[in-house]
Amino acid sequence: MFFDHQIQNQRQEYLSFLKTVGGLSNLFSDSNVPYLYYRIAEKIFCRAFDAEDLSRSDVSVDAKKGTLGIWLKTFLAGNGRTLQKVAEFNADRPLYENLTPAKLVRKIAHLRNERITFTQATHGLTNSIYHCVLREEWRFVLFEEAMDMIAIENIGNVKKSASSISFTDGLHEYSFSLSKSTLMKRFCTNQEPRLQVLEIDLLEDPLLALRWLFTINFLQEASDTAILETVYLPLYGRDHIVYPKSGLNQRNAWWRARHADEVYIPIPVEIHHHFPGFFPWRDSHFDLHLPNGNTMRAKVCQDWGKALMSESNRELGHRILREVLRIPEWTLVTSETLDILGIDSVRIDKRSDWSFDINFAKKGSYDDFVLRRMT
Repeated sequence: MFFDHQIQNQRQEYLSFLKTVGGLSNLFSDSNVPYLYYRIAEKIFCRAFDAEDLSRSDVSVDAKKGTLGIWLKTFLAGNGRTLQKVAEFNADRPLYENLTPAKLVRKIAHLRNERITFTQATHGLTNSIYHCVLREEWRFVLFEEAMDMIAIENIGNVKKSASSISFTDGLHEYSFSLSKSTLMKRFCTNQEPRLQVLEIDLLEDPLLALRWLFTINFLQEASDTAILETVYLPLYGRDHIVYPKSGLNQRNAWWRARHADEVYIPIPVEIHHHFPGFFPWRDSHFDLHLPNGNTMRAKVCQDWGKALMSESNRELGHRILREVLRIPEWTLVTSETLDILGIDSVRIDKRSDWSFDINFAKKGSYDDFVLRRMT
C-alpha cells in the first residue's frame, strides 16, 4: 500500500530510526517488548518519508503523502486480532445517547464516515490507510491496511453489553464503548507474509549511551522554529451560536446583495487584546496556506478587525462551504453542521508577518485556547 512503494533509502532511514528509538526502551520499561511512543512514531514517519505532519490538525489521519492520508498507529501485537481505537465521539454524545443500539451504531458509523470524508476534502486526499507498528518481544512488525468507510447498509450482528455495543459491516468488526464514547476496530494483523519484521537490540543502560552522545556534542537541539505563534478562532459567534446572517452565513446579511460563497471567520476582540500584532493591519493582504497545499490571499477586515476573509470575498467561502462542508448554495450553516464533523474552530499558525497556515480544529478547541492562553 505505502511502505513497499517508497524509495529504498527512505525505507532504510525509517527502519533505522525505529531501531534507534526501540533500542532506548529500557528508559521506560523492563519488558522485552520494545516501547514506541505514538508521537515519536509520527515524527519518525514524517521525517523519513518526507510526509506532511497532520497530527496537530484534529483530523482522521496523522500524515499526508501526495493524495494519500496515513493514520499512524502503534500497539501490542497480542493475538493478532486486537481492538484498537479509531475515533472518539464524546463531544457528540447528545446526537446518539438516547438511541436504541441498532440506531446508535448507525449514527456512530455515519459520524465516522463524515469525518473521513471531511478529512479527505480538507486535505485533498483521494485515499487513506492505516500504517501500524506492532510491538512484539524483541521486535517491531509493520502492518498496513485500507482505511475503509463503514458500510452502513451492511451493519449487522449488533450486540449490546453493559459497557459496549459490538457490530460488523461485513468487512470489519467494531465495538463502541458506551462510557468512553470511543469506536474500536478489530485489526487482524497476523497475516503472512508480514510487511516488515525489524529486530530490536535493547540497550542495557540507555542513559549511559545518551550521556555519551551529549558529552561529545553529537546531538543538536531540534525545534520547530517555523511557527512563530498560534491562535485559535471560533467558527461561531458569542454564546456558541452560528448566527444566520454573519460569519459562515455572511451571505444572508440583509443590507446588500451578496454572493452565495461570501463568508468570514470571526476574530474575537480578545484575540487582538492578548495577541497584538499577530495579524497584519486591517485590509493588508497576506498569504493563507490551506490544508490541501493551496494558498489564498486573505485579509483582516470590518470594524475592530473582527473578520478574517479571503481577498476575493468568495474564495474562502467556496473552500469551506462547497469543498469541505459540501453543502448546497444558500443552505444555512448551523451548530449541528459542525457537530457532525466534530469541529467548531480553526487553528492559525503564524509563519511570518505575511504568511499563515489555517487548519480546522476539533470541537472545544477555541474554548480550551481561551482557558490556556487568555485567562
